[in-house]
Amino acid sequence: MSDSLLLAIDQGNTNTVFAIFRGSDLVGQWRIATKTDRTADEFAVWLYQLMTLDGLQAQDIQDVIIASVVPQALFDLKTLCRKHFDCEPLVVGESADLGIPLRIDDAREAGADRLVNAVGAFSRFGGPLIVIDFGTATTFDVIDEDGGFAGGVFAPGIHLALDAMHRISARLPRIGVDKPETVIGTNTVSCMQSGVYWGYVSLIEGVVRRMREEYGKPMRVVATGGLAPLFDAATDTIDDIDPEITVRGLLEVWRHSCGVVD
Repeated sequence: MSDSLLLAIDQGNTNTVFAIFRGSDLVGQWRIATKTDRTADEFAVWLYQLMTLDGLQAQDIQDVIIASVVPQALFDLKTLCRKHFDCEPLVVGESADLGIPLRIDDAREAGADRLVNAVGAFSRFGGPLIVIDFGTATTFDVIDEDGGFAGGVFAPGIHLALDAMHRISARLPRIGVDKPETVIGTNTVSCMQSGVYWGYVSLIEGVVRRMREEYGKPMRVVATGGLAPLFDAATDTIDDIDPEITVRGLLEVWRHSCGVVD
């Protein structure tokens, strides 16, 4: 087995995920808060230490693929690849070839994370699909039977909504996301928790139902993101949870772009 490694980087507005693949095997994955002023050298020190703890060697990284929705931070990720891994990264939206049709008005508007999710979900589940990603925004994306990206829906992310309630109201505290014991709250915190939790459950069920009605065909629903299991427990709308959709999508995009086959 070759020791060469692929580094897949998924940079979102809140967190940046670094995943290491050896062939098809995901052998390491770490998360760091996204900061636009973090330098390439800072990334390198952090990543080298974590790879060493997992018995991986940074010098074995031969290729890198990046999906970023933070343009002002992309320069330092590219510098990381050139300076520390001696390679030119594939970048979703620039040099990478997704290998799927984009059936939206302007392909330049689609976030790299959404496109990579489409590739990753279709490679595992086929289509048609609805992919729900509980990230900074809660997104619902439609993937056609042939893997084509057909558009979707944006809603404010759960943590974004909680932060907004806390910031704009003098009397609402900052709370975490949790499933309340009852729908009807009897104090400020339980009222907020119920509104957020059951409100988002209703959002999931309502948006998915309307998407299915408009699409006119049965659609499997796949969820990803850290909060997916919390909401899956309250609704039958979600068929599958896959926390690795995005990084697996990056692997598939890299394979397609480089002509790599199993």
